[in-house]
Amino acid sequence: MTTKKVLLIAGPTAVGKTALSLQLAKKFNGEIISGDSMQVYRHLDIGTAKVLPAERAGIPHYLIDIKAVPERFTVAEFVSRATDLINQIQARGKLPIIVGGTGFYLQSLLAGYQFGATATDPDLTYRQTWFDYAAVHGAPAVWQELQAIDPTAAANIAPQNLVRVVRALEYWHTSGQLFSDQKDQATATLDALTVCLTANRTLLYERINQRVDQMVTAGLVTEAKWLYDQGGTTLPAGKGIGYHELFPYFAGESELAPAIEKIKQDSRHYAKRQLTWFRNKMTVNWYNLLENPDEQELIEKQVASWLT
Repeated sequence: MTTKKVLLIAGPTAVGKTALSLQLAKKFNGEIISGDSMQVYRHLDIGTAKVLPAERAGIPHYLIDIKAVPERFTVAEFVSRATDLINQIQARGKLPIIVGGTGFYLQSLLAGYQFGATATDPDLTYRQTWFDYAAVHGAPAVWQELQAIDPTAAANIAPQNLVRVVRALEYWHTSGQLFSDQKDQATATLDALTVCLTANRTLLYERINQRVDQMVTAGLVTEAKWLYDQGGTTLPAGKGIGYHELFPYFAGESELAPAIEKIKQDSRHYAKRQLTWFRNKMTVNWYNLLENPDEQELIEKQVASWLT
């Protein structure tokens, strides 16, 4: 198996990931893959803080505007598409840079969370059952269950790699086939460097509140009303923060001001969950560019050293 170098830029919303990604892409000949679960949807530009074509400084961006709002975008599809893009970008002699705050997507890609061609859609209830079981009994206990069902797969997955162990169990549960029997199991090994941005909680929350105000000024309510008119209350895209909070307002069940405050509150809570995920689920290198802009030089030195 070949090793593929991939740079990840992670962190909570409103922390400066986009600006850093463009700077590093210019300096290290990179192309950017979005790791955001909402930027895939066409027409949803403001609420997703999408990097618009005019803002991309000539840097190719992928996994943006690839779905219509009624369509689902799963972690399985992200892993498959991102893996293909990594191979294509590498083949062009460029550096793949994945930018996003959807921690489960990023972790799934790095953990080798494989999805065979015959796998069905994820069974989220079944998956959560094993995560809950691990919370009580520990990850090795879940691995022992896999060992009993598919010892070949278990032999190739570390007992502490809960994400991949659960995926192997889920694959067996949903497809009726052993995870180890998948064809195309050999995938490129990723040599990933993860730069994770953070900031003082008070400052971060202030920036989130300001960003929501800016989105409203830019036309967020009109964008959300368009989604609502498409049947947004029942669509996958309608679950996104910045949209579903406004639906009661469109239905005449809420005033606009409280709906906007709810967007700010949900965005702050989401940022907190993002930070917790990156802290507990992934191995990352933390930087605080908002308060210490000189750390940009440290990031560039780390990336340069990793690439050599």
